[in-house]
Amino acid sequence: MNKDKVLNTFPLNRKLRFTENLHIVFWLLKDLSWCLEFKSLALIMTFPTLAVGIYILIKDKEDISEIYHNLAIILWIIANSWWMCSEFFHFDEKKIFYSLTGRELAVIPFGLGIIILAVFYLIIYPKRRLNN
Repeated sequence: MNKDKVLNTFPLNRKLRFTENLHIVFWLLKDLSWCLEFKSLALIMTFPTLAVGIYILIKDKEDISEIYHNLAIILWIIANSWWMCSEFFHFDEKKIFYSLTGRELAVIPFGLGIIILAVFYLIIYPKRRLNN
């Protein structure tokens, strides 16, 4: 089977499917590198992971559900990357902001992601279901 035919087998409404799957590869490489303490590779992989997340958000902006979920994913990547950096650069246990340590500051983007999804599932999604 030729390469063009394989790439065109994704459903038409999911043109970004290949990019989404590539995003998972980048993310796994980043986290595996973190786990194995390959600091340089982990730090490098942060950028394509975040960039592809932003690209998907921009390209998949037609569906409000995708916008909210992709924003939450970007915030998750930011939180995860901050946590990783706090460990690599040894400020994970240091008080950085009030009584929060470097690692605990990851709660901010994690929490924002949860708030975004809560708004979607508690407010937007029920309204969409009523209108359909």
